[in-house]
Amino acid sequence: MIAMRGRAARLMTPILLLSLVAGCSSLPRGAALESEIRRDAVQGESGYAFYPVTRGLLPTVAAWPAVNVEPSHGWPRQTPGSQGQLIAPGDRVTIRFWDSSENSLLTDSGQRSADLGTMTVSPSGRVFIPYVGEVRIAGMSDARAREAIQTQLLEISPSAQVQLQLEQGRLNSVDLVSGVKSPGSYPLIDRNLSVLEAISLGGGVSERLRNPRVKLQRGSNLYARSLTALYQNPALDTLVTGGDKIIVDEDRRYFLALGAAGKEDLVYFTQEDLSALEAISMIGGIADTRADPEGILVLREYPREALAAGLRGPRETRVIFSIDLTTADGLFSAKNLQIMPGDVVLATESPVGSLQLALAIVGAGFGTIRTAAALR
Repeated sequence: MIAMRGRAARLMTPILLLSLVAGCSSLPRGAALESEIRRDAVQGESGYAFYPVTRGLLPTVAAWPAVNVEPSHGWPRQTPGSQGQLIAPGDRVTIRFWDSSENSLLTDSGQRSADLGTMTVSPSGRVFIPYVGEVRIAGMSDARAREAIQTQLLEISPSAQVQLQLEQGRLNSVDLVSGVKSPGSYPLIDRNLSVLEAISLGGGVSERLRNPRVKLQRGSNLYARSLTALYQNPALDTLVTGGDKIIVDEDRRYFLALGAAGKEDLVYFTQEDLSALEAISMIGGIADTRADPEGILVLREYPREALAAGLRGPRETRVIFSIDLTTADGLFSAKNLQIMPGDVVLATESPVGSLQLALAIVGAGFGTIRTAAALR
């Protein structure tokens, strides 16, 4: 009887193993298998596109529209500015006349000077001068404005001289709104003040900010760039203009890490551009005993407009990129695939890991059976 039981157990073992392999997908796991997702993608009605990341795919993806990017008009080009101050509407000018003529219309009897007081440059860039009328001085240096007023006075008083002092207004200053140690409005000493120089006037960037981004608001346009990019490329350190507002804020772009990765978390960008390979290293790589190195997935959702006729874009709005870290092409391609804000980096489970877990469960079960049999 015991021999018959032994033969039955040996016959049942292969059957149990086959059933075990077939049922691996139902075992507890932290992520899907890459083959499961790929199988769903090849079905016509899956609703998403599946792309293995290769060298040949990279140019195609680069031509697709970017997703979840912050509103920005790029970054303004650097152009040389004036070495001196330029008068702008809203500035305040203090004007005094000097005249040695005995019968001057500009000064009182026995006086050699007359103070017109402080005037605000009008929105049209003009100030009112007695006996002359309105004189346009906006866009001029203070010395050129003085000459322009004095020229207009020649017919009234050829010997008159003009003294002019300038006080900058809103359009001749730059506002450091936030992210610096001393926010406030700073007058433009000249028109050669750069973005980084303006930030230094405010005491520099706060150390608490993560991967600081510089936002430049100029009129109705908003420009954005990382502070690191301005440090590394002097050509990006553009000149500010009167009325500019500078906002330094921490980088709020992120991607999600899920599955058999070194950590599952919301991970913030640490630099201007982030590749898939850099993203994988930021999450601590993949779990050696669980992850499938041939199935690192990047999930991305494109706007519906990306599928419009005439545009180069993916087949579906929902896209899955599959990265194989076991090949040189996969590694190099992952290094050049750009991660977009809001992407999901998913490290899929290895089928070998699921099988090992199943075998461990079976082994524990057989051990229990043997123990129970020995106690009989």
